Amino acid sequence: MKVSEIMSKNVVTVSLDDTLREVKKIFDSTRFHHLLVVEDDELIGVISDRDLLKSISPNVGTLAESADDEATLNKRVHQIMTRKLITLTDEATISDAVALFNSSHVSCIPIVDDKKEAVGVLSWRDILKTLS
Repeated sequence: MKVSEIMSKNVVTVSLDDTLREVKKIFDSTRFHHLLVVEDDELIGVISDRDLLKSISPNVGTLAESADDEATLNKRVHQIMTRKLITLTDEATISDAVALFNSSHVSCIPIVDDKKEAVGVLSWRDILKTLS
């Protein structure tokens, strides 16, 4: 079975200079756990919900929030994104993906075409769904 059959084709992208405030809004309003960072349609990075949580103050959105806490949302995507990408093409097999997940310890694999444009995202959850 190919990854194209199980990958998420609904890809949400952000740009290098988007703020973490914008990223947080996306994560808060969707069920996505990964956003792809693109520049001129080329995939250049990934930001996960965990990357965001590690980068903003834990007091954001609470009664204890201070101006300094709120200011952490002004950081830019390029400051926290993962730049060393591990990708596959949509022709790769699920076995290829499992091997990559096991060897690289990532939680998602962007699926790209020959122009390095994102066409999907594969997570370990997508693979587990096929097994059930």
